[in-house]
Amino acid sequence: MRLFRFAPVALGFGILACGPAKSTTTTTPPGNRVSEFGRYEGYSDSLYSEWVRTSEYVTVRDGVKLAVDIIRPAVNGVAVDKKLPVVWTHSRYHRTSLAGAGARTMTASHDLSAVRQGAHPKVKTSDFTTPDSTGKIPFADAPSIVDRDRALQRLIKHGYVIVSVQVRGGGSSFGRYEGLFSPNETQDAYDVMEWLTKQPWCDGNLGMEGGSYLGITQYMAASTRHPALKAIFPTVAAFTMYDMVYPGGVYRENMTHHWGVSTRNLDLDFPEPPVQGDSTGKLRAQALAQHANTWNLIDEYRAAPFRDHDSPSFAYSRFEPAMRLAAMNQSGVAAYHWGGWYDIFAKDEMLWLTNWTGPDRVTMGPWSHAFPDSLIGAEQARLVGPEQHRWFDRWLKGIKNGIDTEPPVRYALLNDPGSWTWKTADQWPPKGVETVAYYFAAGPSGSVASVNDGLLATEKPAAAGQDKWTVDLTTTTGPASRWNNAVGQGRMIYPDLAPNDAKAATYTTPVLTADLAIVGHPVLRLYVTSDQPDGDFQAILSEVDDKGFSRYVTEGMLRASHRDTTTAPWNNLGLPWHRGYAADKKPMVPGQVAELDFDLLPTATVFNAGHRLRLTITGADTDNTEKPPVRGRPTIQIYRGADHASEIMLPVMR
Repeated sequence: MRLFRFAPVALGFGILACGPAKSTTTTTPPGNRVSEFGRYEGYSDSLYSEWVRTSEYVTVRDGVKLAVDIIRPAVNGVAVDKKLPVVWTHSRYHRTSLAGAGARTMTASHDLSAVRQGAHPKVKTSDFTTPDSTGKIPFADAPSIVDRDRALQRLIKHGYVIVSVQVRGGGSSFGRYEGLFSPNETQDAYDVMEWLTKQPWCDGNLGMEGGSYLGITQYMAASTRHPALKAIFPTVAAFTMYDMVYPGGVYRENMTHHWGVSTRNLDLDFPEPPVQGDSTGKLRAQALAQHANTWNLIDEYRAAPFRDHDSPSFAYSRFEPAMRLAAMNQSGVAAYHWGGWYDIFAKDEMLWLTNWTGPDRVTMGPWSHAFPDSLIGAEQARLVGPEQHRWFDRWLKGIKNGIDTEPPVRYALLNDPGSWTWKTADQWPPKGVETVAYYFAAGPSGSVASVNDGLLATEKPAAAGQDKWTVDLTTTTGPASRWNNAVGQGRMIYPDLAPNDAKAATYTTPVLTADLAIVGHPVLRLYVTSDQPDGDFQAILSEVDDKGFSRYVTEGMLRASHRDTTTAPWNNLGLPWHRGYAADKKPMVPGQVAELDFDLLPTATVFNAGHRLRLTITGADTDNTEKPPVRGRPTIQIYRGADHASEIMLPVMR
């Protein structure tokens, strides 16, 4: 697998059409300037210690009014009378960040807790991750609220205006919510940017920030090709929603259901404060009345198991971020993709990097989508503020701080849990990565009491063999997975997977005599027969320590009837791609060998000497996905060796 990069000429037009503002000088002597990963000092002056927030409605082309917060630097409680670059977000959740009416002094401890409690006196901050008295579960904003606030405060101190806009149908905005990244929502982004550039406090240079939904709306806004949008900083953002909701054709039922219930509750039961000028809340009440008939995410996604689904209310072709890639690339927008190895969009960040033609780079950290532990959370907080500041200074203020000349890939190489080393690369996967096949072989490995206790070997077995396996439908990666974490169900905490491994088919290496670094996208080739026409196949890669603890590293899955592969409409990094059209559905024929090719989410992990690498094949992930399309317990045969050599191809860093 080799990273394809477009020629420099491909991005020249975009830069000329939407280039950065002219260079800005500072009073700091060059010798006192530092611009490096996670550290930025002396390139621009910190001028402000206060901010003023106002709010109002902005009317878009079809008459819908969107609720908008404007946060401007201030001196002595009065907004500065200067034209400044604007960094804005298009939010599905609460628009309020750095909120509160009037003037505020910025402190390191300011966060949204007071805002949450002030806006909703009966709601504690903790209620955003636990059911309330009615049993409803409000939605918790995915990225760290406190860390995002601090990063935004940094921008305000250095002369940026921050604007937060709620999507139509959300919060205090009018209109009906029409679905994730609907055409109308994306057109709204253009209208908002048109309005922003006409404000007396905007210098005509726009950037965008935010994570998850707020990250994806940045890519969608770029697709409108508004000339004022110069740079975006999307974090943990999807490239293709279909492959997240239906990976390999398997519905992520728990995650999707929770997000759908939570966001509906947020729209109806946890409204934001009215905008200024609506002291009685009359306008907000009118807006909330329009939310009652909102787009039903659960019903719409449940009815769309194929990528070519098309109904009047929803089609992936109209709502999918990747389907607007050509328009995004015509924009010339500079994009800093920010993700984590345990995020649900870990692969998507690399697809954005690979397919983006404007200036861009990626950082992949050791974190999940939300609620990281204190150590990892502190690392992300330390880095994201300076990196965001460097990015916007370069592209919105024209400050030549060198961020655009650094290696385009920066990633955390994970070691033991809680430790990592930051690496850089000029491409993805990095130079030095070699694909090494690990073949399924007869056991026993002596490491687990599984159905077969097979081996993983770097030499292809000469003799043919099979492992018979009756699927256990209670297998699971647990209720605190990366998928639960992403929709506000708490911290990602994977258990010891050894009990789960014991219910499944396993293939484990001998004890490693040296460290083994896996950096990239593992790809599985599985040869199977089944006594049923369909079934789900999940592959879990784990590291087994000397005490037998099986630590989750990554995973992938495929529904057998979705096994046909073809060429993706984008650069898919050389990985198998399943189109997933209704016409592609192909049942298995009992007794006839089927080849299943699919990739696992990327990782950068060191498997330590003295440990083992294990691949576990299950037929269900009961806490995270829908019930497989089977009757009873299917009987599977996994083939190995000879003409049907099942294998996992690992990207090994030499």
